[in-house]
Amino acid sequence: MSQKRERIRNFCIIAHIDHGKSTLADRFLQRAKMVSDRDFHNQMLDSMDIEQERGITIKSQAVTIDYEANNGIIYHLNLIDTPGHVDFSYEVSRAISSCEGAVLLIDASQGVEAQTLSNMYLAVEHNLEIIPGVNKMDLPSADIERVKEQVEKDLGLDPDLIFPLSAKTGQGVDELLEGIVEWIPPPLGENNNPLSALIFDSHYDAYRGVVVHIRIFEGQIKEGDNLRFMYSNSEYKVEEAGQFRLKLHRTGNLEAGEVGYIIAGIKNISDIRVGDTITQVNNPAKEPLPGFRDVKPVVFSSIYPVDTNQYEELHTAIEKLKLNDASLVYEKDASAALGFGFRCGFLGLLHLEVVQERIEREFGLNIVLTSPSVRYRVTPSRGDVYFLDNPLNYPDPGSINSVEEPYIQATIITPSDYLGNIMNLCTIKRGIQTDLVYLDETRIEIKYDMPLAEVLFDFYDKLKSVSRGYASFDYEVRDMKQTDLVKMDILVNGESVDALSQLVFRDNAQQRGRSIVKKLKKEIPRQQFKIPLQAAIGGTVVARETISALRKDVTAKCYGGDITRKKKLLEKQKEGLKRM
Repeated sequence: MSQKRERIRNFCIIAHIDHGKSTLADRFLQRAKMVSDRDFHNQMLDSMDIEQERGITIKSQAVTIDYEANNGIIYHLNLIDTPGHVDFSYEVSRAISSCEGAVLLIDASQGVEAQTLSNMYLAVEHNLEIIPGVNKMDLPSADIERVKEQVEKDLGLDPDLIFPLSAKTGQGVDELLEGIVEWIPPPLGENNNPLSALIFDSHYDAYRGVVVHIRIFEGQIKEGDNLRFMYSNSEYKVEEAGQFRLKLHRTGNLEAGEVGYIIAGIKNISDIRVGDTITQVNNPAKEPLPGFRDVKPVVFSSIYPVDTNQYEELHTAIEKLKLNDASLVYEKDASAALGFGFRCGFLGLLHLEVVQERIEREFGLNIVLTSPSVRYRVTPSRGDVYFLDNPLNYPDPGSINSVEEPYIQATIITPSDYLGNIMNLCTIKRGIQTDLVYLDETRIEIKYDMPLAEVLFDFYDKLKSVSRGYASFDYEVRDMKQTDLVKMDILVNGESVDALSQLVFRDNAQQRGRSIVKKLKKEIPRQQFKIPLQAAIGGTVVARETISALRKDVTAKCYGGDITRKKKLLEKQKEGLKRM
């Protein structure tokens, strides 16, 4: 093995949401003196405003750190900071597959949680060397002994390997860096072999086009090389190659084992698929690297501009967002109530919220989103099976043989005190329990098969409420199961409003309809006539509220005198209302 490759360490940081991944990455950057104290700010690798404000990582980021170990040798540490949220789990899996090791962070006060487990299983599947780090040791509620026990029992890792640290204060970070150098193996691969490189991410630069983030397993890339992307079968010529050093640092070539970027004049980010394999045109690899799959959206919603004149601006905004976010899927849509808009597909509810906030902030547009729905598989009486995600396209119930909806496997880790409440919540949400394991005396892991549509509406909030914030939740989409689906229309003053239509499970229709008409009653201003609000399935009304009329007191000016004067004024008002 070459001396250069001997000194490379490729690793990622994986953890449950809010266990301190980005803060630890900040400390690594400061230790390597890659950023001066004057230029430093928290969450250095989180570049979007929303990431900074919410304290979450949405896009995985890579950076190369030069670290001088205690033995005096300078090592090149390629760190990939991953998102913690379940919506972006495919990005996490691609980041993991481009590393030899992972730092698994665990919160010293919270312990092992649902995504800690699922991320660790991902790392084990890819044969990564796992270094457990217990973060937030500076908190008064930190309980290192309890966490050590959990690491040994739940994760099956050696508790003596644990690195206690505080990413906030910097305590224990030097020891962890030494541990990374010592325990994570250097990358394999030879420069002379045919090129085989994995795309683990990409971003769009307004001046240069798409910047492709790659990890090279075999061979090398030089500027001027002709490359082929094996999945899309497209060919490009490398204009620039280099490493990530907070900014792009041009080196001219990348060798086996290195993590870096290439720019090849690619105009559209949709041409690049995360997980694809890059090889040379004249000396190609025999087969692509394993694990590639198309990222499929699971949540669908329509976006309309509040001002219909801003349709073109919304179109431009979504196109520009698509340049930075290849997982966003959209097509044109129209509604009788809201005009022209776009039907968009998202990876999950957090992804939907992020896109909504970015459109409103970065492009200054006011937008309306329809109720999120999932994609159903419809088997008609005649014709081929097709997928349906828009309530407006729901066919006549008589023409349908069956409808199937996507199911997820939900994993919940909770203290045993809240088990009853959580089981009750999951049963209400049509969950079927498949597993229950006591992790230790106080914590339980439960697994449920649940319809994805039930998780979209307030499930996460309710789970946090019934468990006082202690339960953690993780899910993966599994298969399709048959369901009794109906289309529920909302009628305002007898007129159906298409943008408010929803596809719902029949038994939940009445409850969902009631909550919608109650909310609408608060939102719609009163008029001088009654407005009935109804939720209906076909011709059957399942819920109703009435917005009472604004009445002018016409008898206010009538003081004293005969009762017939009052009656005469009221009759006159009645005639006027009838005409109206």
